Amino acid sequence: MNSYSDSAVGEFIRQLNGVKDDKAVHEHVSANKHKGVLMKRNVRAGKRTGGGLEFNVFTEDELHDIHTATLEILWKTGIFAETKEALEIFDGGGAIVDPKKKIVKIPPHVLEDAIQSAPETIILAGRDPKNDIVLEKNRVAFDCFGEAIQVVDPRTRELREPTKADLEDCSRIVDYLDHIDFCHRPMGAHDAPPQVAAIHNAEAMLSATSKHCFLGPQSGPLMKKIIKMLEAVAGGKEQLLERPIMTFGTCAVTPLKLPRDCCEIVIESARAGLVAKVLSQAMAGGSSPVTIAGTLALFNAEVLSGLVLAQLTRKGCPFMYSSSTCSLDLRFGTAMVGNPETAMINAGVAQMARNYKLPCQVAGG
Repeated sequence: MNSYSDSAVGEFIRQLNGVKDDKAVHEHVSANKHKGVLMKRNVRAGKRTGGGLEFNVFTEDELHDIHTATLEILWKTGIFAETKEALEIFDGGGAIVDPKKKIVKIPPHVLEDAIQSAPETIILAGRDPKNDIVLEKNRVAFDCFGEAIQVVDPRTRELREPTKADLEDCSRIVDYLDHIDFCHRPMGAHDAPPQVAAIHNAEAMLSATSKHCFLGPQSGPLMKKIIKMLEAVAGGKEQLLERPIMTFGTCAVTPLKLPRDCCEIVIESARAGLVAKVLSQAMAGGSSPVTIAGTLALFNAEVLSGLVLAQLTRKGCPFMYSSSTCSLDLRFGTAMVGNPETAMINAGVAQMARNYKLPCQVAGG
């Protein structure tokens, strides 16, 4: 039995719940460990206090300008949605749909309603409740965002493609490191058949870490199979819904396109009650305007169109506003993920998410 008699946690539990001795504290913790009593809440960024550092790229008026530009993009230009099912969901939710061109125009009131219906706070559950993470306004957490396509062999020092064993080993390292809060698939199982690689990736991560996992499931059909795996791990469908141990991510294609896999993954995430994470990888000066504000308006339209699809599928489902947006190196035609402009884009994304009261994720350089 863990001893809480001399700890601040034990004293807090005693005062809060009216328990008096160490045994009662332990019993209370055990009975409520799945209810978030000791939920991990990381440090905040941008909270207005007497000290600390805050970095705002835009003023409130400028944020409003980006938002109104987004409303105009989605209503006047619209977004391409590739699947018939997504088009039907948009059509049933009040959007204007051209089924031949697969263009969806989203009225402002439909977008505003979707923003309001998404929860401000979400919990990313770990297989071990001590690794649960709360995402809420200004709360900062860190993951191992990677998707590495090559690794250095730890024994031969050879540069090669990663394997399923590499992914499992890396996930085990993530599980050990306290400062990494959840495991975002750091690499893929390139030795697995590409058509079912996502299933192998899920198995490797679930076998090696007790932290919450982020995974790109490749498609809706593969995602359904992985959900069955998650239900087995969690103990059943209801248990998974109560404590979702994996978040499925997907990407829009810039400019203004929700491809087949994106539509399928958003819809299936919403139906399962899991977090729908939509990420845009707009590239300033390449696939999006060279200005930060212009890029963020386009990025915002892409991600929020995914939010609308999720909320029209299942109103109130959790959603993560995500970005790997960066700028283009005009000399070499490569993505600049570690330059000052990308840092400013990330800060702008965080401001936009805070303005919408949506949990967000940005890719640091």
